[in-house]
Amino acid sequence: MARLAVLASGSGTNFQAIAERIEADGRHELACLICDKPGAYVIERAFKLGFPAFLVSYKGRDRATAEAVIYERLDEVRAVFIALAGFMRILSPELTRAWKGRMVNVHPALLPKYPGTHAIERSFESGDSELGITIHWVDEGMDTGEIILQKPMARIPGMSLEAAEAGIHALEHRWYPEVITDLLDRLPRPRTKRSQGATSA
Repeated sequence: MARLAVLASGSGTNFQAIAERIEADGRHELACLICDKPGAYVIERAFKLGFPAFLVSYKGRDRATAEAVIYERLDEVRAVFIALAGFMRILSPELTRAWKGRMVNVHPALLPKYPGTHAIERSFESGDSELGITIHWVDEGMDTGEIILQKPMARIPGMSLEAAEAGIHALEHRWYPEVITDLLDRLPRPRTKRSQGATSA
């Protein structure tokens, strides 16, 4: 059983989809939510669903100080994997290196196109025939990590931006929890004392 931490900044629809999938499967645990934005609705979602939520505000702090608190919270809940779900902060190279291979993100566009913010609007305004999502490993760049999965969505003639957003969010809620669960399943199992050659008293 692996313990997952989710970092989010907004309303938390992806967080809820992840939490519900983890709880329904029962093979892993959602250890906590970490949010950087006071008043973000994702915090209320976490409480309603019965999961611990920590506010780590960046206000009046530099990034290193805020991330030191994030490290403390991750250690406190014994998290072994991180999923970013609309976390609107650029993480330091030190943190991304420390969690390399154990931190993923979902992006609402078909990378490498439209990295960064406002990706749905930018991809929609481009006139591309396909929109979609990318689930990728987090590295030191801006949405540059190795791609794990992409799911495209055809643009329907006359589609509105609102309809495009709804379709992309539906893809996120369908595929991101599934990929996370699969990656948690693949994590190395911690060695027990017996497997390490320890003897019982």
